[in-house]
Amino acid sequence: MAKTPDYFQGKTLFITGAASGIGKATADVFAREGANVVATDIDEAGAASVAQSVQHAGGSGLALCCDVTDRSDVDKAVAAAMDRFGSIDFLFNSAGSAIKRAKFLDIDEKLWDKTYDLNVKGTFHCMQAVIPHMLENEKGVIVNMASNATRTGGAAKSPHYASAKGAVHTLTIGVGREFAGQGVRCLSLSPSAVDTPFQHISSQEMLKASINGNPMNRMGYPDEIAELVLFTCSDACEFINADTLYVTGGAKA
Repeated sequence: MAKTPDYFQGKTLFITGAASGIGKATADVFAREGANVVATDIDEAGAASVAQSVQHAGGSGLALCCDVTDRSDVDKAVAAAMDRFGSIDFLFNSAGSAIKRAKFLDIDEKLWDKTYDLNVKGTFHCMQAVIPHMLENEKGVIVNMASNATRTGGAAKSPHYASAKGAVHTLTIGVGREFAGQGVRCLSLSPSAVDTPFQHISSQEMLKASINGNPMNRMGYPDEIAELVLFTCSDACEFINADTLYVTGGAKA
């Protein structure tokens, strides 16, 4: 939790991939704290449902349809958020996917490009669009979704995804170091398997192996990651910057 009471009250979080999974859970957690939540997703109806939940929980919600791979879409969404709330204090780049599981020799150029467009270019677009506003306010926190796959390489499962998330991690380091002296922190989270719709691209055998290989004998839960997003955005974590936090239950693969 934050050191300051009501720290998130009235502050604004911009979330990508907000319609489900970790993005949705994070919207709920920030709403609980009285924050404004800009819920963006290519799933317009899903984003609208999340924004409505934010309202019911005591926050202020804004739903926007946004394809993070399209820079003009991102710019429009950021402009709409600024028009509505006047500032963006926190950015959570949650949108991402492996698209589909594939062994290395089965990855074609289309899958490679789609994976990088969504995970890397989408994160890049959103950071470039939001950081100038944070610099004007001389404060802001960016949390990017990386993955424990950056340690495992996604071997025989999704090396294209692991590579893309590795790029997200290194981009996070660069951005965090460049803007730290100007009040903007940037970090990433690297979970192992989390029980979200993302896992639907995995076979039952793969999911079972992931659970059995975890010392806690389960996957992570979206709200566990969401609470960490809240914590790292708070004034209790002002020295966490330009690095990734592994959230794995002790799993190494």
